Amino acid sequence: MNLAEIKSIKTLFSKPQKIAIVTHRNPDGDAYGSSLALYHYFKNDYHQVTVVSPNDCPGFLKWLPGQEDVVIFENNIAIGTKILEEAQIVIALDFNAFHRTGQAMQAVLEKIDPIYFLIDHHQEPDDFARYTYVDVKVCSTCQMIYQFLEELDELPKINKDIATCLYAGILTDTGSFRFPSTSSKTHLIAADLLDRGVEHAKIYNRIHENSINRLKLLGKALNNMHVIEKYHTAFITLSNDELRELNYQKGDIEGFVNYALSLSGIVLAAIFIEDTKQEIIKISFRSIGNFNVNELSRKYFNGGGHINAAGGRSEKSLEETVNDFKNVLPKFDRLLNNYNE
Repeated sequence: MNLAEIKSIKTLFSKPQKIAIVTHRNPDGDAYGSSLALYHYFKNDYHQVTVVSPNDCPGFLKWLPGQEDVVIFENNIAIGTKILEEAQIVIALDFNAFHRTGQAMQAVLEKIDPIYFLIDHHQEPDDFARYTYVDVKVCSTCQMIYQFLEELDELPKINKDIATCLYAGILTDTGSFRFPSTSSKTHLIAADLLDRGVEHAKIYNRIHENSINRLKLLGKALNNMHVIEKYHTAFITLSNDELRELNYQKGDIEGFVNYALSLSGIVLAAIFIEDTKQEIIKISFRSIGNFNVNELSRKYFNGGGHINAAGGRSEKSLEETVNDFKNVLPKFDRLLNNYNE
């Protein structure tokens, strides 16, 4: 953001506004953390603000301050649509294209005409916002929210609730501060949030606590892991029958793909999850070094994300999708066998 934009934003928010905050479908810790942090900030500044999420968050995020106030669009389409239609400002967080919200919300976002803000750290954003703050080098949207408030000279307004939401999002999107995108700035921000009352041990425990069914599901996932040594690749599959058998709950698979990536010599990891409700195969990609899974996902699996973390989808069967993945690997032979850590 340049100085002129900062002045314009300050002027815009100098009087009460109707604000809707939206994030992507299947929200993670960074999506809800950033959304709820801004929710508390604007609410405390006397704006009329609502978070509208395409669908519900996983159980391990249900404790976040203000989570109970989120409007779940797929459960309340009429209410969610009314909020978006009446909003003077819509702030899009942790996604950069309307289709990431799902077809129903996408249709509404494309027909309304508010002032759009985009704050995000994913590559290749669509051009829909009047104000765009995108930095693909930043580890999380929550860090960007902190930096956004810093640019506006509003850091003194970060209270414990805001700090807790921001810390939770940074924690999840950095893999507990171990992913390469974690910077010295990230640690400085985390330190400041701790000074504002964040109870980091409680947050970590709430995010990472397990149920017996989740651990059994992890066992099934590990049993389903396959390694393709020639391409330094490992992948996991989970069918709908396996998910149902082990009483899968939203969020249970979070982080499973990282077990495949942790294997010695693995450069590329993927997990393929059968979703009969949406009639798709959901895919998560992870990589190390300079192998670009954003490029892989965008080109072959209708997705995108970051260099080392991306998502995708397929409308084929689980078996066909895995076969497509295997057939794509030879195209990346040189990169997979000559990666740079």
